[in-house]
Amino acid sequence: MRLLPREEEFFDLFTEVANRNKEAAEYLRKLFEAPADRRTPHIEALKRLEHEADQVTHEVVNRLDRTFITPLDREDIHQLASDLDDVMDAMDGTARRAQIFRLGAAPQGVLRILEVLQRMMGVLLEAVSRLKKGDDVMKYCVEAKQLEEEGDSIYHEALGQLFEKERDAIELIKWKEIYDNLEGTLDQAEDVANVVESITIKHA
Repeated sequence: MRLLPREEEFFDLFTEVANRNKEAAEYLRKLFEAPADRRTPHIEALKRLEHEADQVTHEVVNRLDRTFITPLDREDIHQLASDLDDVMDAMDGTARRAQIFRLGAAPQGVLRILEVLQRMMGVLLEAVSRLKKGDDVMKYCVEAKQLEEEGDSIYHEALGQLFEKERDAIELIKWKEIYDNLEGTLDQAEDVANVVESITIKHA
């Protein structure tokens, strides 16, 4: 028994947020696959998940304030919690824009990026949930970076098609913002992978 036990529960809290992020990506995909008049339940589900993730992130910060010995560097704990929360906020923001913009049927490019984003959240959940024991974490970090590149490639191709085919300037502006948001979410997800990778290298 350690004389000064370390607070290990941070790992479980990270996994809780990563789990919700994975669930949120599924709802976001369903939202854009659904007809415009059936999107509200998915938007509400994302809002609920965003609220729950916020509460868990606050718990991480509170725990950090009252914990003497932490299992990871304090700044790493704070950074990982913050980056995971940013990913959730970005997905919730995209859902809200879908509602505000009263978007019609989603272009194929949006659905393709959402499919990549969904896979990315599954990979991040694997990476984060393995942090405590440290097994195979790097493999999932590498996979996350590959997914970000795949999403980036779809983003550029889809944006080119949008500008080529969309004749309604307002629709073009709306969908461009959705594309930009989704690409930004993948970038933020890669930030999570980078933090996890950095933590793993430090503690190897």
